[in-house]
Amino acid sequence: MFNQFFYQDKGLFLQSLHPAAALTYLGILFVLALVFTNPLYLLGLLLVVVLAISAARGLAVWEIYLRLSLGLLLPVIIVNALLTHAGKTIIWWGPRLPVFGRLTVSLEAICYGAAMSVRLLAIISIFCLYNLIVHPDKVLSLLARFASRSALVLSLATRLFPTMVRQMANIQEVQMIRGVDFHTGTLKERLHRYAALMNILLLSSLEDSLEIAEAMQARAFGSGRRSCYRRDTWRPRDSLCLGGALLALATAVYGQAKGFSTFIFYPQLDYLIKGPMTIIILIIIILSLSVPMVLSWGWQRCPYFNVKI
Repeated sequence: MFNQFFYQDKGLFLQSLHPAAALTYLGILFVLALVFTNPLYLLGLLLVVVLAISAARGLAVWEIYLRLSLGLLLPVIIVNALLTHAGKTIIWWGPRLPVFGRLTVSLEAICYGAAMSVRLLAIISIFCLYNLIVHPDKVLSLLARFASRSALVLSLATRLFPTMVRQMANIQEVQMIRGVDFHTGTLKERLHRYAALMNILLLSSLEDSLEIAEAMQARAFGSGRRSCYRRDTWRPRDSLCLGGALLALATAVYGQAKGFSTFIFYPQLDYLIKGPMTIIILIIIILSLSVPMVLSWGWQRCPYFNVKI
């Protein structure tokens, strides 16, 4: 189950992007999720992220993220509705409490909590998309050009948890073949079996750390200027995806500056659509951010894209 949360090479179009282009695209999605306050724009951004996850064949993984996120989204709406008293449209008067005063629920507080829940879900989905399309080693290789030692530490840290999960699964499988049952017996007996499992996992991790140190020494790590084993090629697909993301960012900046993509919740709800420009800017942003998904669709169905981009 845990392997689904980590990067898996599936030979997809989005996974073939240059790490700089993929990181820029994801970074712009993240910035827009933080900047937008209009619920229509937040929903549009969430739609784009879900489409990208679908193009990366990660909807099954995203459903797990969604179920885990619901435990955060519902409390955000409920707590904000009960503790925020800035709204004018009161729809429920509650009892008076010693510290919080009289509880009230306003329509503005509910809408604000719902919008923030959509924003939180969009941000969590962006991190899900990152795990699906960006190879950690490529990102760290890109960072290593500027800070090689910090990139090495990050590489070892990001590999730690997935490697330990796989090793623990392998060790547990071997133990079960030898007749060890981790699901039966009293709590004390199962804890004893898992303690033996963790002991083997610790010894295995120590052996791996020694092998990594020997490999680094054999490759003369730290003895001189660092060489690059693999270089990623910048292709037309990267320019197209980066251009679409930058166009979406420029359009979003214009919409924010002119107030077409902003929304005020307190003390009274603003107009959701302030004119035709609200819809036009939203459509431009969605279409610009959808360039990677359109290219992915064509890449799978048209050999021309495979050759030209």
